[in-house]
Amino acid sequence: MAFNEQNLIDRRIGKWIGNCIHFLKEVDSTNDVAFQLALGGAREGNVVIAESQTRGKGRLKRQWQSPPGCNLYTSIILRPEIAPVFAPQITLTTGVAVADLLSCYCPGNVTLKWPNDVQIRGKKVCGILTEMSASAASKVNFIIVGIGINVNIERADFDESFRHIATSLKEEAGSEISRLDLIVKLFDNLEHLYTTLRMEGFGSIKDMWLSYSDMIGKQIRVVFNDVVQAGEVHGIDDYGALIISDKNEVIRRVIAGDATIVKD
Repeated sequence: MAFNEQNLIDRRIGKWIGNCIHFLKEVDSTNDVAFQLALGGAREGNVVIAESQTRGKGRLKRQWQSPPGCNLYTSIILRPEIAPVFAPQITLTTGVAVADLLSCYCPGNVTLKWPNDVQIRGKKVCGILTEMSASAASKVNFIIVGIGINVNIERADFDESFRHIATSLKEEAGSEISRLDLIVKLFDNLEHLYTTLRMEGFGSIKDMWLSYSDMIGKQIRVVFNDVVQAGEVHGIDDYGALIISDKNEVIRRVIAGDATIVKD
């Protein structure tokens, strides 16, 4: 079945993620479009989908390679009733939703890299970018969850600078993947886990995230704004921060940055 707006609308009847779909051929960034829609009052569950992005956004102002017709680029508007300090829970919840999805195609080979990467056999297949609007320290207005999944892009089509660290679902599963089926399952997974987060709290999702992580017990380096922290990973806390112990066995919370496992 073709990957188009009407077929997706038909598959989202009765669901709240995808209750309104903005399906665009090309945008600068789906997150930018969704952010403006949210500022204008768009309801929770509105989604923006694009066939391509000219300036796809990754974390720390990086660009996400976004060619047309082969991958998934989507942003979802959420309006959780939480304080901004809990916003990282949304990123980690989304990571679990994607990991559960991709595990259907590559069982046993999907891992989560804190804070926002999904990997297959150690190579990045998905990036998650959450952007928030908050009116005060105690109130989130909305969160935009941007998800980019490398679905059917060929290895040769990756930019040469990161070809060695990136992959696609097609490359790993060995066959072409239906993007329509994939995004429907993605929205179902996220709808279920986000509801779990709201109704039951972060505990069970935290456990699921840890079960996918390959960082626990490893030595890592985290770089943020030219500041480097290093230590052994012990897990994540209830706010979504990474917990490490440094060489002096001092426990530290890491709330942002690029984490890299240190090879022996």
